[in-house]
Amino acid sequence: MKTVIQVVLLVAIIILGYLLWESIQKPIRFNKEKDRREVATIQRLKDIRKAQVAFRAEHKRFTADFDTLINFLKTDSFRVVQAIGSVPDSMIEELGRKKAEIQALKDGLITRDTIKMSVKDSLFTASYYIDSLRYAPFTTGFEFEMGAGILLTGSKVKINVFEAKVPYDVLLAGLDRQLIINYKETRETITGYPGLKVGSLEEATNNAGNWE
Repeated sequence: MKTVIQVVLLVAIIILGYLLWESIQKPIRFNKEKDRREVATIQRLKDIRKAQVAFRAEHKRFTADFDTLINFLKTDSFRVVQAIGSVPDSMIEELGRKKAEIQALKDGLITRDTIKMSVKDSLFTASYYIDSLRYAPFTTGFEFEMGAGILLTGSKVKINVFEAKVPYDVLLAGLDRQLIINYKETRETITGYPGLKVGSLEEATNNAGNWE
């Protein structure tokens, strides 16, 4: 009988030890995977922001359509003014850089030529897969929610705005449900949105991300 009790106690100790270890490891695993997904998603949102800013520079507005944005990256180009030649240092010291460049142009020491450069090549590496821009990493093909519009400020100034976002319920799917709920509540209290987002359709945020 004594032996049986000892065995039962030993098993109980092992089980309790495992449960204690698991209670410690569960949030550690969650945070590690959560961080991994957030890092990749934040970078993708930064890429969307970069593409949107370039689109606005050419079209004077943002777009709410990924097909339009991706097609712009693939097929459009920037006009770049390229200087050929150089301004002598002595001229810069005498006149200052701006006046020296003007004088050098008049004297034929430098010339300027406008060239076109691919938007994609200007913004991303050659190996960057542009079609992936629309999808949130670590999801089963979830497309970022994206919108664009115009805000009217208190001083009646019209401002072009956009936002792209993904909720944590999608981004962290498959992880511990209660830890997702806890994290969502914390982040929503801090940022106003239970997920990752860049830009805003409700306020002029200068295209900031809610992780910044």
